[in-house]
Amino acid sequence: MGEEEKARVMEVMDEGMLADGPEVRSFEREFADYVEADHGVATSNGTTALHAAMKAIDVGPGDTVVTTPFTYIATANAVSFCNADIELVDIDPETYNIDPDALEARLADGLDVDAVIAVHLYGLPAAMGRLRELADEYDFALVEDAAQAHGAAVDGTPVGSLGDVACFSFYPTKNMTTGEGGMITTNDEDLAVRARRFVDHGRTEGYDHPEVGHNFRMTSIAAAIGRVQLDRLPGYIDSRRENARVLTERLTDTAVTTPVEPDGFRHTYNQYTLRYEARDDLMAALEDAGVGSKVYYPKPVHMQGAYDHLDVSAPVTERAVNEVLSVPVHPQLSEADVRAVADAVREAVSR
Repeated sequence: MGEEEKARVMEVMDEGMLADGPEVRSFEREFADYVEADHGVATSNGTTALHAAMKAIDVGPGDTVVTTPFTYIATANAVSFCNADIELVDIDPETYNIDPDALEARLADGLDVDAVIAVHLYGLPAAMGRLRELADEYDFALVEDAAQAHGAAVDGTPVGSLGDVACFSFYPTKNMTTGEGGMITTNDEDLAVRARRFVDHGRTEGYDHPEVGHNFRMTSIAAAIGRVQLDRLPGYIDSRRENARVLTERLTDTAVTTPVEPDGFRHTYNQYTLRYEARDDLMAALEDAGVGSKVYYPKPVHMQGAYDHLDVSAPVTERAVNEVLSVPVHPQLSEADVRAVADAVREAVSR
């Protein structure tokens, strides 16, 4: 947070409209324009964005939603909030995103799907071209969980406009933040209307509430921060990508596996995730060297107590959770910091 964010917050406080209002509408328009979508609906956080998106595409009891087991639990929770059934499909071992071949096999085998949530994990877009083809062939809604992928793109088209509806998070660990907050983007006006209604108590206007809804609205203070952060986002992403480039360059000849960026895909490196068989030993060595690291995520969805009743075959995911670790890549790193991270990894694996 910088002085500009503070100044914009003070302007909102001086104006006195602290809750949902014109500041939020401006942020919605600006963010939708950034991802080249027709509509934006701001929410209180990324989880409420996912929940509202599920309601907007009419997911409910008796419906089946497919997603990946290698994600933060909020992705699955949004489906559970709608009392729909969850099916988990394994990941591609290189991208860590849902494997379209595995999904196609399940669909061809007779799995009836109402929606698929494609998670753009770590800032790398899922295989949206293949997923779009499957959505058209098997007639399901395609939802983007873009919580970690602000500014990512496929063949020049930003995530947020590749599916039927997309969801973003503005939690402080994301590529841009509002403190807490989320955003739904879509090119479908009806979906936008339904989502906006749901996040505002099912309201159409005044005190008219034809549907049941929640209070999932964003505050004007959060939107004011978001508008400044959105202006900063391209620079933040450039820094992350440059830091990732240096890390990859300095680690390519080591025993760790570095992130991939397939042709036509733009990775925005919300996390820079390495893979190493002796992951825990590497983490301990990095801690000794004063370099932070973290595992996103150490336990897949189907091994969480809330979902361990699911019958899931995900061997690729189950291996990945024991081998991945993320190291610093954020924009506040200096050139020396980035080199220090890479050197610490090199030294640790060489031993």
